[in-house]
Amino acid sequence: MQTKFQSRPVIGVTLDSEEAGGYADFPWYALRQNYMSSLAELGAVPLALPHHAELADEYLALCDGIVVTGGAFDVPPELFNETQNSDQVRLKPGRTEFEKAIVKGAMQRNMPLLGICGGEQLLAVLTGGTLHQHIPDALPDALEHSTTVDTENAGGKKRARHPVEIVEGTLLSRSVDRDHYEVNSSHHQAVKSVGPGCIVNAYAPDGVIEGIECEGYDFCLGVQWHPEYQQHQQDTQLLNAFVAAASHYQHAMRSSGKAMTEVMNDVITRTGNEKA
Repeated sequence: MQTKFQSRPVIGVTLDSEEAGGYADFPWYALRQNYMSSLAELGAVPLALPHHAELADEYLALCDGIVVTGGAFDVPPELFNETQNSDQVRLKPGRTEFEKAIVKGAMQRNMPLLGICGGEQLLAVLTGGTLHQHIPDALPDALEHSTTVDTENAGGKKRARHPVEIVEGTLLSRSVDRDHYEVNSSHHQAVKSVGPGCIVNAYAPDGVIEGIECEGYDFCLGVQWHPEYQQHQQDTQLLNAFVAAASHYQHAMRSSGKAMTEVMNDVITRTGNEKA
């Protein structure tokens, strides 16, 4: 019997979570639709991932790539060996524990990984980096990187925007066709330093780190802005490069799976012949 494989790469997308109230009387998940629609438009099958860290391996077995999304919450300072020094820090422990498991599992598999906003910050921390807990406190002369404390809701205001400079020779530079362009900005934290094996791939004009990537992986990259809005062709190019990497991963897994099936069928055939 021939196995039928999915022709479009499956991208696991992490969800945000909220406590009871508002939409529902029980805790609920939330995510802007453009995270999903942008991936679907570019040929992927987006798959929402509920927060069950114990199921991380099962989720990863279904996926060819992972997007760690942003949200109105922060990486716990203890993950980068600091105590909380800002009252603007908002934590979601359940989400963080799940995303830690997904990021680590994806990296162990060399599965394409794209961290967006808070996803980039988590990637930085899990690979030995540190964060500015609140940009206005740490860098008082910085540009406006967020219009509100609640970084997922501009409250009717125009979102902050600023240019970024792309570092030459990086995966990000190979994924987009310009070395600088304007991006949306919706974050009150930022990467302060990167760990071993990670490099900075984008800066804002004020020196704030806007993107990182991990060397030694096919596609392991994070950006501080939100390319899912596809406000510029470079955003679409970045997402396209990620989906292409997921498709390559899918086909590589398909090939290895087919090879393993052929080996097992050969073993079964030989064993049957020997018994006969």
